[in-house]
Amino acid sequence: MSERKKVLDIINLETTFFTDDGAVPAVDHISFTMYEGEILGIVGESGSGKSVTSLSIMRLIPSPPGKITDGQILFEDRDIVMLTDKEMRHVRGKDIAMIFQEPMTSLNPLFTIGNQLIEAIRIHHKKWSRQQMKARAIEILTLVGLPRAESLLKDYPHQLSGGMRQRVMIAMALVCNPKVLIADEPTTALDVTIQAQILQLMKNLNEQLNTAVLLITHDLGVVAETCERVIVMYAGQIVEEASVQDLFHRPAHPYTQGLLQSVPDMRFKKDALYSIPGNVPKPGTIEVGCRFADRCQFVMSRCTEETPKLYLSKEGQKARCFLVEPAEVTI
Repeated sequence: MSERKKVLDIINLETTFFTDDGAVPAVDHISFTMYEGEILGIVGESGSGKSVTSLSIMRLIPSPPGKITDGQILFEDRDIVMLTDKEMRHVRGKDIAMIFQEPMTSLNPLFTIGNQLIEAIRIHHKKWSRQQMKARAIEILTLVGLPRAESLLKDYPHQLSGGMRQRVMIAMALVCNPKVLIADEPTTALDVTIQAQILQLMKNLNEQLNTAVLLITHDLGVVAETCERVIVMYAGQIVEEASVQDLFHRPAHPYTQGLLQSVPDMRFKKDALYSIPGNVPKPGTIEVGCRFADRCQFVMSRCTEETPKLYLSKEGQKARCFLVEPAEVTI
């Protein structure tokens, strides 16, 4: 991993929403690095801060009420938090692109697929001719495995199936050859067969184009099939970071262990499917102690009195838990 070039470096990122009830830190001082050509997964329950992290990287946090209140987002050593809106528009789509959860709401129903693809190209390649833009649109639709690419340019989103719309969304994200692709639950609205096709497509494109992919999901099966490294988020914090092999074979944090226990296993008969007791706490409500303490089966008095750091274990995993025997403290 050290031989790979860093493309994205998140340092101490905090994103806060200012509400009538006060400031709510949805993402609470997280740090991680992405490398060229890798697929990095972020997992966690709803409300853990996964999507807010991705929107922060894209500088798409609605303001008000949201704002990046601390930290840096370094893209090739350039802090995009400090960019103006105009400067960020040159980065968004061209260097860092995003696939959103629901393609039907992300595509404009009033415009053809061709209009929307060509508009994405025109923003970043103003000197290209109409013919060049059309050729690139056809090329990228063919690359994502869509048939009759040229005639597809004249179709409207409602004329396509869910799987085809998602492929169009991937095409729009890749049309300017971004160095980082963020995929936020890209297969949630699709059936299992189409999910597998979309995930395989993303892996193939990652290999062909050497694009770094940040895959945000709640599906551990998707992570196992697709990712190299995994970040586990809980209540706005990173609670574990490890390779896929380490995460599945020796999860270090009790929350990760609970997530893995919750995965249905058809090989074994269980009286009931395991679920982690309780719910994710509201951001900002726990100021001292471990945020997972009231749901943890291994809780100690120390867990509610001290706030655990993100420890680097002797095995090379990072976990925010006092049970981890640390080699060093990373944050």
